[in-house]
Amino acid sequence: MAGEARIPLVVLLGPTASGKTEISLEWARRLGCEILSADSMQVYRYMDIGTAKPDKQTRQLIPHHLIDVADPDETYSAARFQREADSAISHAHARGKPVLVVAGTGLYLRALTRGLFPFTGRDPMLRKNLQQRALQEGVGALHETLSQVDPEASRRIHPHDLFRIIRALEVFSLSGTPITEHHRRHALGQERYRTLYLGLERERRELFQRIEERVDQMAAQGLLEEVGSLLNMGYSPELPSMKALGYRHMIAYIQGLVSLEKAFEIMKRDTKRFARRQLTWFKAMEGVRWFRPEERELILEKVENFLGGEEK
Repeated sequence: MAGEARIPLVVLLGPTASGKTEISLEWARRLGCEILSADSMQVYRYMDIGTAKPDKQTRQLIPHHLIDVADPDETYSAARFQREADSAISHAHARGKPVLVVAGTGLYLRALTRGLFPFTGRDPMLRKNLQQRALQEGVGALHETLSQVDPEASRRIHPHDLFRIIRALEVFSLSGTPITEHHRRHALGQERYRTLYLGLERERRELFQRIEERVDQMAAQGLLEEVGSLLNMGYSPELPSMKALGYRHMIAYIQGLVSLEKAFEIMKRDTKRFARRQLTWFKAMEGVRWFRPEERELILEKVENFLGGEEK
Protein backbone atom coordinates (compact mmCIF):
# COMPACT_ATOMS: atom_id res chain seq x y z
CA MET A 1 0.00 0.00 0.00
CA ALA A 2 1.01 3.63 -0.51
CA GLY A 3 1.40 4.30 3.19
CA GLU A 4 3.70 1.31 3.67
CA ALA A 5 5.87 1.78 0.61
CA ARG A 6 6.30 5.55 1.06
CA ILE A 7 6.81 5.95 -2.65
CA PRO A 8 8.33 9.37 -3.49
CA LEU A 9 5.87 11.69 -5.17
CA VAL A 10 6.47 15.15 -6.63
CA VAL A 11 3.42 17.41 -6.69
CA LEU A 12 3.27 20.54 -8.85
CA LEU A 13 0.24 22.58 -7.86
CA GLY A 14 -1.14 25.97 -8.75
CA PRO A 15 -4.13 27.82 -10.16
CA THR A 16 -5.43 27.44 -13.68
CA ALA A 17 -3.33 29.15 -16.38
CA SER A 18 -0.30 29.46 -14.10
CA GLY A 19 1.83 27.37 -16.47
CA LYS A 20 1.84 24.01 -14.68
CA THR A 21 1.52 21.99 -17.88
CA GLU A 22 4.49 23.64 -19.59
CA ILE A 23 6.79 23.20 -16.60
CA SER A 24 5.61 19.65 -15.89
CA LEU A 25 6.37 18.59 -19.46
CA GLU A 26 9.83 20.15 -19.27
CA TRP A 27 10.60 18.42 -15.97
CA ALA A 28 9.17 15.10 -17.12
CA ARG A 29 11.39 15.09 -20.20
CA ARG A 30 14.50 15.93 -18.20
CA LEU A 31 13.83 13.60 -15.26
CA GLY A 32 12.15 10.71 -17.06
CA CYS A 33 8.96 11.16 -15.04
CA GLU A 34 5.46 10.04 -15.84
CA ILE A 35 2.72 12.61 -15.27
CA LEU A 36 -0.44 12.06 -13.25
CA SER A 37 -3.21 14.61 -13.70
CA ALA A 38 -5.10 15.52 -10.52
CA ASP A 39 -7.80 17.47 -12.33
CA SER A 40 -11.49 16.74 -11.90
CA MET A 41 -12.31 17.70 -15.50
CA GLN A 42 -9.43 16.16 -17.46
CA VAL A 43 -10.73 12.72 -16.50
CA TYR A 44 -13.56 13.14 -19.03
CA ARG A 45 -13.37 12.01 -22.64
CA TYR A 46 -14.38 14.35 -25.47
CA MET A 47 -13.79 17.40 -23.27
CA ASP A 48 -10.38 18.52 -24.48
CA ILE A 49 -10.33 22.22 -25.31
CA GLY A 50 -12.25 23.47 -22.29
CA THR A 51 -10.14 21.40 -19.88
CA ALA A 52 -6.81 22.45 -21.44
CA LYS A 53 -5.56 18.87 -21.75
CA PRO A 54 -2.09 18.27 -23.17
CA ASP A 55 -2.57 17.23 -26.80
CA LYS A 56 -2.48 13.57 -27.78
CA GLN A 57 0.94 13.86 -29.43
CA THR A 58 2.44 15.16 -26.18
CA ARG A 59 0.74 12.38 -24.21
CA GLN A 60 2.25 9.81 -26.56
CA LEU A 61 5.75 11.16 -25.92
CA ILE A 62 5.33 11.39 -22.13
CA PRO A 63 3.05 8.92 -20.34
CA HIS A 64 0.07 10.66 -18.72
CA HIS A 65 -2.34 9.07 -16.26
CA LEU A 66 -5.99 9.79 -15.37
CA ILE A 67 -6.80 11.71 -18.52
CA ASP A 68 -9.75 10.44 -20.61
CA VAL A 69 -10.77 7.71 -18.16
CA ALA A 70 -14.51 8.47 -17.87
CA ASP A 71 -17.41 9.48 -20.10
CA PRO A 72 -19.04 12.86 -19.41
CA ASP A 73 -22.14 11.23 -17.94
CA GLU A 74 -20.20 9.12 -15.42
CA THR A 75 -19.93 10.11 -11.78
CA TYR A 76 -16.24 10.50 -11.01
CA SER A 77 -15.46 10.80 -7.30
CA ALA A 78 -12.42 11.55 -5.17
CA ALA A 79 -12.57 7.92 -4.01
CA ARG A 80 -12.32 6.63 -7.57
CA PHE A 81 -9.53 9.09 -8.30
CA GLN A 82 -7.58 7.91 -5.27
CA ARG A 83 -7.99 4.26 -6.24
CA GLU A 84 -6.94 4.76 -9.86
CA ALA A 85 -4.13 7.15 -8.97
CA ASP A 86 -2.70 4.69 -6.42
CA SER A 87 -2.70 2.00 -9.10
CA ALA A 88 -0.99 4.23 -11.68
CA ILE A 89 1.68 5.34 -9.20
CA SER A 90 2.31 1.78 -8.04
CA HIS A 91 2.79 0.51 -11.59
CA ALA A 92 5.05 3.43 -12.52
CA HIS A 93 7.14 2.81 -9.39
CA ALA A 94 7.47 -0.86 -10.34
CA ARG A 95 8.84 0.26 -13.72
CA GLY A 96 11.35 2.51 -11.99
CA LYS A 97 9.58 5.67 -13.13
CA PRO A 98 9.04 8.62 -10.76
CA VAL A 99 5.63 10.29 -10.90
CA LEU A 100 4.97 14.01 -11.16
CA VAL A 101 1.45 14.93 -10.05
CA VAL A 102 0.07 18.04 -11.74
CA ALA A 103 -2.66 19.25 -9.41
CA GLY A 104 -5.45 21.70 -10.09
CA THR A 105 -8.14 20.07 -7.95
CA GLY A 106 -7.30 20.36 -4.26
CA LEU A 107 -9.85 17.77 -3.17
CA TYR A 108 -8.33 15.11 -5.43
CA LEU A 109 -4.83 15.96 -4.29
CA ARG A 110 -5.79 15.64 -0.64
CA ALA A 111 -7.51 12.30 -1.28
CA LEU A 112 -4.31 11.04 -2.89
CA THR A 113 -1.76 12.30 -0.38
CA ARG A 114 -3.76 12.31 2.88
CA GLY A 115 -6.54 9.84 2.22
CA LEU A 116 -10.27 10.21 1.99
CA PHE A 117 -12.25 12.42 4.34
CA PRO A 118 -13.05 10.15 7.31
CA PHE A 119 -16.44 11.60 8.31
CA THR A 120 -18.99 9.07 7.02
CA GLY A 121 -22.23 10.34 8.56
CA ARG A 122 -25.21 10.57 6.20
CA ASP A 123 -28.75 11.91 6.54
CA PRO A 124 -30.81 11.02 3.43
CA MET A 125 -33.82 13.06 4.59
CA LEU A 126 -31.68 16.15 5.17
CA ARG A 127 -30.15 15.73 1.72
CA LYS A 128 -33.59 15.40 0.16
CA ASN A 129 -34.80 18.54 1.92
CA LEU A 130 -31.73 20.50 0.83
CA GLN A 131 -32.14 19.34 -2.77
CA GLN A 132 -35.79 20.39 -2.67
CA ARG A 133 -34.83 23.78 -1.30
CA ALA A 134 -32.28 24.17 -4.10
CA LEU A 135 -35.02 23.51 -6.65
CA GLN A 136 -37.34 26.05 -5.05
CA GLU A 137 -34.90 28.80 -4.05
CA GLY A 138 -31.86 28.09 -6.19
CA VAL A 139 -28.43 26.70 -5.34
CA GLY A 140 -27.35 30.20 -4.32
CA ALA A 141 -29.64 30.07 -1.30
CA LEU A 142 -27.85 26.97 0.00
CA HIS A 143 -24.48 28.56 -0.69
CA GLU A 144 -25.56 31.59 1.35
CA THR A 145 -26.56 29.30 4.23
CA LEU A 146 -23.16 27.62 4.01
CA SER A 147 -21.43 31.02 4.17
CA GLN A 148 -23.14 31.60 7.52
CA VAL A 149 -22.10 28.30 9.16
CA ASP A 150 -18.77 27.76 7.40
CA PRO A 151 -17.48 30.90 5.62
CA GLU A 152 -14.22 29.19 4.69
CA ALA A 153 -16.03 26.33 2.94
CA SER A 154 -18.26 28.79 1.07
CA ARG A 155 -15.16 30.52 -0.30
CA ARG A 156 -13.67 27.23 -1.45
CA ILE A 157 -16.81 25.67 -2.94
CA HIS A 158 -18.24 27.03 -6.18
CA PRO A 159 -21.72 28.53 -5.75
CA HIS A 160 -23.05 26.09 -8.39
CA ASP A 161 -21.48 22.95 -6.90
CA LEU A 162 -24.68 21.59 -5.34
CA PHE A 163 -23.16 18.21 -4.38
CA ARG A 164 -20.34 19.70 -2.30
CA ILE A 165 -22.56 22.43 -0.80
CA ILE A 166 -25.05 19.83 0.41
CA ARG A 167 -22.26 17.65 1.79
CA ALA A 168 -20.77 20.57 3.72
CA LEU A 169 -24.16 21.47 5.19
CA GLU A 170 -24.81 17.82 6.01
CA VAL A 171 -21.51 17.46 7.86
CA PHE A 172 -22.19 20.62 9.88
CA SER A 173 -25.73 19.51 10.69
CA LEU A 174 -24.66 16.05 11.86
CA SER A 175 -21.46 16.94 13.70
CA GLY A 176 -21.91 20.57 14.72
CA THR A 177 -18.43 21.21 13.31
CA PRO A 178 -17.65 22.92 9.97
CA ILE A 179 -16.35 20.61 7.27
CA THR A 180 -13.23 22.78 6.98
CA GLU A 181 -12.39 22.01 10.61
CA HIS A 182 -12.76 18.28 9.90
CA HIS A 183 -10.42 18.77 6.95
CA ARG A 184 -7.83 20.53 9.11
CA ARG A 185 -7.84 17.69 11.62
CA HIS A 186 -7.62 15.18 8.78
CA ALA A 187 -4.65 17.04 7.27
CA LEU A 188 -2.63 16.36 10.40
CA GLY A 189 -2.63 12.65 9.60
CA GLN A 190 0.05 10.52 8.00
CA GLU A 191 1.12 11.30 4.45
CA ARG A 192 0.35 8.34 2.18
CA TYR A 193 3.46 9.05 0.09
CA ARG A 194 6.81 10.71 0.65
CA THR A 195 5.70 13.92 -1.00
CA LEU A 196 7.44 17.06 -2.23
CA TYR A 197 4.91 19.87 -2.71
CA LEU A 198 5.83 22.63 -5.15
CA GLY A 199 3.51 25.54 -5.86
CA LEU A 200 3.73 27.65 -9.02
CA GLU A 201 2.68 31.25 -8.51
CA ARG A 202 2.50 34.43 -10.56
CA GLU A 203 1.55 38.01 -9.85
CA ARG A 204 -2.24 38.34 -9.81
CA ARG A 205 -2.29 40.74 -12.76
CA GLU A 206 -0.10 38.42 -14.81
CA LEU A 207 -2.22 35.38 -13.94
CA PHE A 208 -5.44 37.14 -14.92
CA GLN A 209 -3.90 38.24 -18.22
CA ARG A 210 -2.92 34.64 -18.93
CA ILE A 211 -6.48 33.54 -18.15
CA GLU A 212 -7.87 36.03 -20.66
CA GLU A 213 -5.41 34.82 -23.28
CA ARG A 214 -6.25 31.19 -22.56
CA VAL A 215 -9.98 31.79 -22.99
CA ASP A 216 -9.31 33.59 -26.29
CA GLN A 217 -7.20 30.62 -27.37
CA MET A 218 -9.97 28.17 -26.43
CA ALA A 219 -12.39 30.20 -28.51
CA ALA A 220 -10.04 30.06 -31.49
CA GLN A 221 -9.46 26.33 -31.03
CA GLY A 222 -13.19 25.61 -31.25
CA LEU A 223 -14.60 25.39 -27.73
CA LEU A 224 -18.08 26.23 -29.01
CA GLU A 225 -17.89 23.41 -31.56
CA GLU A 226 -16.64 21.00 -28.89
CA VAL A 227 -19.63 21.76 -26.67
CA GLY A 228 -22.01 21.48 -29.62
CA SER A 229 -20.55 18.08 -30.43
CA LEU A 230 -21.10 16.90 -26.85
CA LEU A 231 -24.73 17.99 -26.99
CA ASN A 232 -25.16 16.25 -30.35
CA MET A 233 -23.75 13.08 -28.79
CA GLY A 234 -26.65 13.19 -26.36
CA TYR A 235 -24.92 14.49 -23.25
CA SER A 236 -27.35 16.55 -21.18
CA PRO A 237 -26.52 20.17 -20.36
CA GLU A 238 -27.62 19.32 -16.81
CA LEU A 239 -24.74 16.90 -16.22
CA PRO A 240 -22.20 18.05 -13.61
CA SER A 241 -19.44 17.78 -16.21
CA MET A 242 -21.36 20.07 -18.58
CA LYS A 243 -21.67 22.73 -15.88
CA ALA A 244 -17.90 23.13 -15.72
CA LEU A 245 -16.05 26.28 -16.72
CA GLY A 246 -16.41 26.99 -20.41
CA TYR A 247 -18.98 24.30 -21.05
CA ARG A 248 -21.83 25.98 -19.19
CA HIS A 249 -20.93 29.29 -20.83
CA MET A 250 -21.12 27.86 -24.34
CA ILE A 251 -24.39 26.11 -23.46
CA ALA A 252 -25.83 29.45 -22.33
CA TYR A 253 -25.00 30.85 -25.77
CA ILE A 254 -26.40 27.82 -27.60
CA GLN A 255 -29.62 28.14 -25.60
CA GLY A 256 -29.90 31.78 -26.62
CA LEU A 257 -29.42 33.16 -23.13
CA VAL A 258 -26.41 35.36 -23.96
CA SER A 259 -24.43 36.51 -26.97
CA LEU A 260 -21.23 34.65 -27.81
CA GLU A 261 -19.15 37.68 -26.89
CA LYS A 262 -20.90 37.91 -23.52
CA ALA A 263 -20.49 34.17 -22.93
CA PHE A 264 -16.71 34.43 -23.29
CA GLU A 265 -16.65 37.59 -21.16
CA ILE A 266 -18.47 35.77 -18.33
CA MET A 267 -16.20 32.75 -18.80
CA LYS A 268 -13.14 34.95 -18.25
CA ARG A 269 -14.68 36.44 -15.11
CA ASP A 270 -15.66 33.04 -13.70
CA THR A 271 -12.25 31.53 -14.49
CA LYS A 272 -10.56 34.31 -12.53
CA ARG A 273 -12.86 33.62 -9.60
CA PHE A 274 -12.05 29.92 -9.86
CA ALA A 275 -8.32 30.69 -9.81
CA ARG A 276 -8.80 32.69 -6.61
CA ARG A 277 -10.58 29.75 -4.99
CA GLN A 278 -7.78 27.40 -6.07
CA LEU A 279 -5.22 29.72 -4.50
CA THR A 280 -7.23 29.91 -1.28
CA TRP A 281 -7.18 26.11 -1.07
CA PHE A 282 -3.52 25.64 -1.99
CA LYS A 283 -2.22 28.50 0.16
CA ALA A 284 -3.89 26.88 3.16
CA MET A 285 -1.78 23.75 2.65
CA GLU A 286 1.30 23.31 4.79
CA GLY A 287 4.69 22.33 3.45
CA VAL A 288 4.35 23.84 -0.03
CA ARG A 289 7.49 25.40 -1.54
CA TRP A 290 6.16 28.24 -3.71
CA PHE A 291 8.19 29.44 -6.67
CA ARG A 292 7.94 31.67 -9.72
CA PRO A 293 8.47 30.40 -13.29
CA GLU A 294 11.92 31.99 -13.55
CA GLU A 295 13.05 29.87 -10.57
CA ARG A 296 12.28 26.58 -12.29
CA GLU A 297 15.94 25.55 -12.67
CA LEU A 298 16.61 26.01 -8.96
CA ILE A 299 13.47 24.05 -8.13
CA LEU A 300 14.40 21.32 -10.59
CA GLU A 301 17.58 20.75 -8.56
CA LYS A 302 15.44 20.26 -5.46
CA VAL A 303 13.29 17.75 -7.35
CA GLU A 304 16.38 15.83 -8.47
CA ASN A 305 17.73 15.78 -4.91
CA PHE A 306 14.35 14.67 -3.56
CA LEU A 307 14.02 11.82 -6.04
CA GLY A 308 17.60 10.85 -5.27
CA GLY A 309 16.72 10.56 -1.58
CA GLU A 310 18.79 13.57 -0.52
CA GLU A 311 15.85 15.69 0.69
CA LYS A 312 12.82 14.96 2.89
